[in-house]
Amino acid sequence: MRQVTLICAGTALIGVCYGFARFAYGLFGPVFQRQFTLDATLLGTIGAGSYVGYGVAITAGFVLTNRLGPRVVAAAAGALAAVGTALVATSVNGAMLAVGILVAGASTGLASPPMAEAIARAVDSERQDRAQSVVNAGTGIGVLLSGPIAMVLLDGWRFAWATFAVLSAAVTWWIVATVPRGRHLQSSERGSLFPPGAGPVLVAAFLLGLASSAVWTFGRDVVQAGPTVATIMWSLIGLAGMLGAFSGHLTGTVGLRTSWTLVLVLLSATTAALALWPASVMVTLVAAGLFGAAYITLCGVLLVWSTRVHIGRPATGVGTSFLMIAVGQAAGAPLAGVVVDHTGHLSAFLACAAVGLLGAAVRPGERLTRPAVQQCVGAPSPRPHLVPVRRAADRRPSRRTHRGR
Repeated sequence: MRQVTLICAGTALIGVCYGFARFAYGLFGPVFQRQFTLDATLLGTIGAGSYVGYGVAITAGFVLTNRLGPRVVAAAAGALAAVGTALVATSVNGAMLAVGILVAGASTGLASPPMAEAIARAVDSERQDRAQSVVNAGTGIGVLLSGPIAMVLLDGWRFAWATFAVLSAAVTWWIVATVPRGRHLQSSERGSLFPPGAGPVLVAAFLLGLASSAVWTFGRDVVQAGPTVATIMWSLIGLAGMLGAFSGHLTGTVGLRTSWTLVLVLLSATTAALALWPASVMVTLVAAGLFGAAYITLCGVLLVWSTRVHIGRPATGVGTSFLMIAVGQAAGAPLAGVVVDHTGHLSAFLACAAVGLLGAAVRPGERLTRPAVQQCVGAPSPRPHLVPVRRAADRRPSRRTHRGR
């Protein structure tokens, strides 16, 4: 029961930090453009501020998680989400909006490493990949909820962001009551910060961030089927993103290589479709749903990939790979804005789709493709602080077999 409560609290934290504090900016982009007289380049630059804040915070996140324990860092993430969204709600000019988006974006950087570490400590080894994927899918829940809130309060966008702030504060209280405290176990800190296989996972993460930046920043803006369809589209991204909870099962079934390649090709196709047929209601809604499912699934696959590369350092592995997603998005958002201003949305979206196809060619090493299958049948966990327990359990059956002979 404690494991279930922890997973639910972690999912809620990821939901408010990613769905509200970070990605809701794209949903309200056209409103901010009118309210503060912003062009697409400036809109993209402010959006990039969210990713910059994320990048700085996630670097601190995996370091502080090892030193202070997951509870303190996860609670700090929720607090930053509440403060950042409150600043957006009270913004009186573009500069204050940019500060609010920067602070809110920083919350996501602090959220992922402590939750990865908390799951690694508290959840049984054979269930960890799936638990990590479920928590990661909280992004979809947050994006899903932001859509109806925006639909009801789009004209009163300040009330919408104030609602985000209140919900973020409530989730912070839940995290304090649920996530384990205490420093990182010394035995699980061993190992290189840049182990074999770390290079491909970082490159893959960067290209995913770059490929997704157009949709997250200008996705609502590109739709020409009306504001209601654009808002429903955003909710569909979140609803379908909840399918990312099954990414752990996907990697265990078909392997990391196949999962990463096929799903990133799907993300590229949906990115292109949104810009190629912006006036089609059917294409917009289907493409949005597939994009949401693909993006959250890819983040889940990347999470599993990074924890397998960084054996014994789950917070560090998740932190560095998710940092590279943010670097890609921070670079892509302003670049997409410049392209939109000069040549239109179609060119920007097709360029991001091409980057996604390039990222699909990056694959994990052969040794990383099947450990999930071993875990499903009860193999020992590779994490050092769990190995003694699993080995002791594995020795007992062998003695019984010997006595039977």
